[in-house]
Amino acid sequence: MRLLLVEDDPVLAQRVAEHLRREGFAIDHANNGEDGAHLGATEPYVAAILDLGLPKIDGVNVLAAWRKDGQNFPVLVLTARDDWTSKVQGFKAGADDYLVKPFRMDELVLRLRALIRRASGHGETQMRCGDLAYETQLGTFTFEGLPLKLTGLEWRVLSCLMLRKETVVERSDLFDKVYDGDSGADSNSLEVIIGRLRRKIGATMIETVRGHGYRLTAERRDG
Repeated sequence: MRLLLVEDDPVLAQRVAEHLRREGFAIDHANNGEDGAHLGATEPYVAAILDLGLPKIDGVNVLAAWRKDGQNFPVLVLTARDDWTSKVQGFKAGADDYLVKPFRMDELVLRLRALIRRASGHGETQMRCGDLAYETQLGTFTFEGLPLKLTGLEWRVLSCLMLRKETVVERSDLFDKVYDGDSGADSNSLEVIIGRLRRKIGATMIETVRGHGYRLTAERRDG
């Protein structure tokens, strides 16, 4: 899952990006409001983390521009401002949640996962697809009741498919979310990851829809 981080503090931005990548997310980073506004308007993201005190364009105006442009991904605002007026400005501009600096990285991850889950139309903290279960708050999978060991790329693929279970996820969309827009990534590597996942959860749970992409399904098929 691909996130946008708009934060001008280089030390904090590096800490946040590294932590989120360890949690399996792909991260694009902008260090000013102008670049952040452009990325949010032109690239597909499941959520954004936005500082308010940004150079060039402040965070409130970046967020307002995204919403005016029809970008509806959830936005978690990060700021050192703890006054009520700043919070009201952020929410009026279209923020979905608010986290005041300093903050715990674990809380950031929990809030992000909750936002992504709700934006995907899932209110529950556990999602199921047949014998596969996903604990959205913890970011962990189980299969037939047992913990499922996944690499970072496997987790990205499976979480993307789970959030849109029983629907076809276009191959290009899945590739972009998994590989963080890396144009140098091997185009065949996605099929390798799908193959590894099928060995872990059963070949019939991930269906190839030729000419389109993949679908995670609880429906059992012969063959």
